[in-house]
Amino acid sequence: MGAPKFSIVIPYKQRLDNIKLAFAALAEQTMDRSEFEVIIGALENSPEFASVCEEFSDRLNIVTVMSGVDWNLCHARNLALRQVSGQVLVVLDADMVVPSRFLENLYTRYFQHGQKICVVGQMIGYNDVVRRDVEAVEVRPFSDYREVLAELETEGNVQLDYRWTPEYASAFARFPWVYACGALVAVPAAIVKEHGLTYEEGFRGWGPEDQEWARRVSLTGTPIVLGEGVYGVHLPHPRNQVDQSETEIINWRFYLSKWPVLDVEMAIAYDQLDADRLYPDAAREVAAAVPADGQQMGVVRGTINGRSVLVVGAAIDTESHTPAPWISTMFDEHTSREVLPLAGLALPYTDQSIDECRVLAPVLELSTQFRDTVLQEAERVAVKVVAPEAEALR
Repeated sequence: MGAPKFSIVIPYKQRLDNIKLAFAALAEQTMDRSEFEVIIGALENSPEFASVCEEFSDRLNIVTVMSGVDWNLCHARNLALRQVSGQVLVVLDADMVVPSRFLENLYTRYFQHGQKICVVGQMIGYNDVVRRDVEAVEVRPFSDYREVLAELETEGNVQLDYRWTPEYASAFARFPWVYACGALVAVPAAIVKEHGLTYEEGFRGWGPEDQEWARRVSLTGTPIVLGEGVYGVHLPHPRNQVDQSETEIINWRFYLSKWPVLDVEMAIAYDQLDADRLYPDAAREVAAAVPADGQQMGVVRGTINGRSVLVVGAAIDTESHTPAPWISTMFDEHTSREVLPLAGLALPYTDQSIDECRVLAPVLELSTQFRDTVLQEAERVAVKVVAPEAEALR
C-alpha cells in the first residue's frame, strides 16, 4: 500500500474531553480511514487517554508517541512529526473539531496534484476566548458540534476568522507567516522533511512558535495561503490569562533573539494592523538613519569599565554584523559582545537587566513615533539611559 494522503499531527496533554471530540469529528470524515492517520504527541502516560484511543481504534488509525517531559507544545508536535507517513501533514490542536468533509475538501482543493503550498485554516471561535481567563467549561456532546459543523458546511464559503477579513489582506500579503497559526495548518510532508521543519523547542508556553515555524516554511519558497473552506471550530478549555501573558512576552523576546529583524520588532512594538501600516515607513527611516554604504542600524551589548552597557543606534556591517571600529573601541578590550541588527524598537532583554543604555545619533534621525518607541524600550531594559537631547525629544 502507498502512503496515506494525510498525517494529522496533534499535540496532547490533559485535554481528555477535547480530544474525545476531536477524535469524534475525525471519525466522521468522508475520506476513507485508510487514507489518513492520526499521530498524537502526548506528554503524559495516562490510562484514561489510552482508553479514549482504544474507543476510536475501530474508526481511526491512531499512533501515539509518549514522553514524560514537562509541557512543551513544540516538543509534543515534534514527537508526532517524526512518526508520520502521510503525503501531507495537517497540524491540528487537540481543541479543534473539523467538519466531515474537511480532509476531502483539503485534498481536492489544495493537494491532489502535488501542490507545494502551506494552507492555513480558520479557527472559528478562537479569538472569542484567547484574551480572557476561562476557569471552567461546559462539556457539550459531540452531537452539538456535529450540528454546528453541518450548518457551516451548508453555508459554503465560511469566513468567520479575522484573518480572512479585508482589513488584514495587506498584512497577510506582506507577512503571511504571521497568520499561519499552528492550531490548523497543512503542508506537504516532503517539504518538512527536506528542510528539517520541526518546531523550535526553545519556546515555552503560549506565544509565536507557530509564526516562527511558518517563517521558515516561507523561506523555503513555499507559498502560504488562506484556505477556502478549510476550517475548524475551537473548543473551550481552561485558560489563565496571567500565565499566558507572561509566557507570551518571554517567547516573543526569544523569537526576536532568534530572528533579529525589523518585522519582528514591529510585531512586538505595535499591534498587527499598525505594524503592517507602519512597516514601510519604519524600513525606509531605519535604512536612511545610517547612510554609509554597507552599514545599518544595530545594537551592541558588552561591558564598559566592567558595567553592562547596551549601545542602540550603533553602525554595524550589513553582512558580517560587526560593529564599526569606533563603536568597538567604546567597550572593554578582550570581552565578549553581542551584536544584533535591530533598530531598537523592541529588544530581546528582560526589564532593567542592563546597567546603562547609550542611544546614539541615528535613533534621533527617526520620526517621533519610532524614536519614542526606541527610547521607551531603552528605558525598559536599562537602569540608566543616556541619549543626546532625549528629554527634549520626548
